[in-house]
Amino acid sequence: MRIYRVQTALPLAAIILGLFVISSPAETTTGTHSEQPLFQDLAQAQWKKMFPNLGDASPEIAILHVDPKTEATQLLIRTPKALHVRQHWHSANETHTMINGKATFACEGNRMELGPGGFNYMPAHMVHEAWTTAGSVVFITVDGPWDVNWVEGPPTSADLIQ
Repeated sequence: MRIYRVQTALPLAAIILGLFVISSPAETTTGTHSEQPLFQDLAQAQWKKMFPNLGDASPEIAILHVDPKTEATQLLIRTPKALHVRQHWHSANETHTMINGKATFACEGNRMELGPGGFNYMPAHMVHEAWTTAGSVVFITVDGPWDVNWVEGPPTSADLIQ
C-alpha cells in the first residue's frame, strides 16, 4: 500500500464565527507567540487551494491558528463543488464541526451525515473518508501538527460529485 503525505502548517490567527483565538499580527507571519488577542472576520480568512489541479473545484483551506508550542492547529476547509475526500488519516486526533452544508463521514464500516453544528472526533491514525456537498464549510481542530496521509492518493477530478 502506498501512502501519500501532504503537510500544511501556516499560522494565520483568526476568530471565525464566534471562535476566539488568541494571537497577534506577528504570529500571522512569523509564528511567534503573543498574549494580544486578534479578532478576524470570516471574510478576512486567507484561503488557499488544496488541490490546484482541480481548478475552481478545488477545496480551499484557511489555517486559523497554530499553537507555537504544541503545533495544535485550527482550520477551515470549504468545498465549492461536491467532492469525495478519499481515505486518509492524520498523525494527531482530529475533530470536525460542520459550519455550512453537509458531509458524510465514514470509518470502520460506519457512515454518519453531519449538517450545520454536527460534530465528530477521529482518533489519530484512524483511516476515514468523506463526501461533501457543494458550498460546505467545516471547522477542524487537530491536537498536533496538521497533516494528511492519503491511503490511495489525494482526490482527483474523478472524485467530483455531479
